[in-house]
Amino acid sequence: QIPFFAAMTTYLGYLVLILFGHIRDTCASVFRNGRYRSDNLDETKDMDKFAVLLKDWENFYTRRLYHRIQDCFNRPIASNPGAVIDVLERVSNDGNKTMEILGEKSQAGPRGEEYASGQHVSYVSQFEPTPNNLTSPATSDQIEKKGRVARHCLNLGSYNYLGFADDWNATCGKDVIASLDEFPVSTGSSRFELGSTVLHAKLEKLVANFIGKEDAVCFNMGFNTNTTTIPALVGSQDLLISDELNHTSIVNGARASGAAIRTFRHNNSNHLEGIIREAIIMGRPKSRRPWGKILVIVEGIYSMEGEYCNLRAIVDVCKKYGAYVYLDEAHSIGAMGPSGRGCAEYCGVDTNDIDVMMGTFTKSFGGMGGYIAASKEVVAFLRSECKGSTFHNSLSPVVCQQVISAFRVINGEDGSTRGQEKLTALRDNSNYMRMKLTDMGLHVLGNYDSPIMPVMLYNPTKIAAFSRECFKRGLAVVVVGFPAVPILMSRARFCISAGHTRKDLDRALCEIDEIADILKLRYVRSTLG
Repeated sequence: QIPFFAAMTTYLGYLVLILFGHIRDTCASVFRNGRYRSDNLDETKDMDKFAVLLKDWENFYTRRLYHRIQDCFNRPIASNPGAVIDVLERVSNDGNKTMEILGEKSQAGPRGEEYASGQHVSYVSQFEPTPNNLTSPATSDQIEKKGRVARHCLNLGSYNYLGFADDWNATCGKDVIASLDEFPVSTGSSRFELGSTVLHAKLEKLVANFIGKEDAVCFNMGFNTNTTTIPALVGSQDLLISDELNHTSIVNGARASGAAIRTFRHNNSNHLEGIIREAIIMGRPKSRRPWGKILVIVEGIYSMEGEYCNLRAIVDVCKKYGAYVYLDEAHSIGAMGPSGRGCAEYCGVDTNDIDVMMGTFTKSFGGMGGYIAASKEVVAFLRSECKGSTFHNSLSPVVCQQVISAFRVINGEDGSTRGQEKLTALRDNSNYMRMKLTDMGLHVLGNYDSPIMPVMLYNPTKIAAFSRECFKRGLAVVVVGFPAVPILMSRARFCISAGHTRKDLDRALCEIDEIADILKLRYVRSTLG
């Protein structure tokens, strides 16, 4: 529960920001001068002829609230997203309205010298392809002279759960590079046309066997896996019941389906049962005829909460009333369970009791795209009817090989124990980090064994302050505020990796402990933080 003092100051903080935002808008209108006024546009002339592009509140929120702290978001990186990462330095010449890459130190003037004097500074060489690799690699002095200014940070924000970004050359690199000799980077077509290769078929068979389903179909984007699959499975005669904290891709897919939508309280199987019972008894609105089908959608690990699904109880309720279960394992596949088989394995649920299983390759496998695993009949239907399969460009064969190689490591088929070591390291690192953050008195959401750790900030001013203090200390973190989360529930979200060492985590914890004192974040110990 949010402390009363935190709730009160959060509302007060937003009130002050909104009040001063309106004052600045009023002054800009009266004096006809401001960052968001065009010098070339006469606002009194023919404005009624133009269509409105943005709602008033959306435009105001972007200008007067988001732009104040947009330096904390969309930071460009210049290295692989491993346990450590190089983040390019950005500057703004118009009060954070726009951000620019700082670039080379020699061309940035006094500002470049200021950024280059930091403790965690690094220099990233410009990408310049060399014909036939005749040019020798740049020296460190050349890189410092001509390279872009970056910050070398401990990465606590990327989805690199099993650490394939850290040891890619040793685990997957050889096979992935070799695949380019036989396959293109892109097939230039959808799976429904000419976009299938033997690697796609191999990957789909591998996914189905790994999860324990009859068949699987792969997509080129995890987000679109949900947004295109859900409308193919349910329609206007059906009922879709969704956990209230489900991901926006599920929300978008549900809205696009045309099905009636109900939400149940997060992880509350009793509330779910009540909704299903009422739906069966009352039927469809107006006609009272039975629903065509009832589909219940949940996630394995909720990405903003760090909690895993109460899967056993939810599956039991759905089986009792004949409802179908759709499980989104975007964050849990490869990261949960003794062998990485996800939430079903972790919770002891037979995958035969789950009708549709969705997952992505971006979090634990070092790739991209997603999959749907189900019965042969369901998968065959999706291949021909799901827009993500029939119209979207197929998954890159090179990415297919990356995921196949990652599966080989996880399954121990590479002749080593590296896969099991990764799973163990991820679990140990996650639990260690969660335990230490909790011991600090921080309000940490989620469950043990989850690699996602949200730490509550609450107050909007602390969103930017926490991000900037971390960045200053060489920690790359993700902060989240409204509208991605409810207005009172701003947070920082740490994502832990098997690639992190205990030394990395101890260093991060030491810095976070200092920041918690500065920003008053110890809400477990004191209502004042």
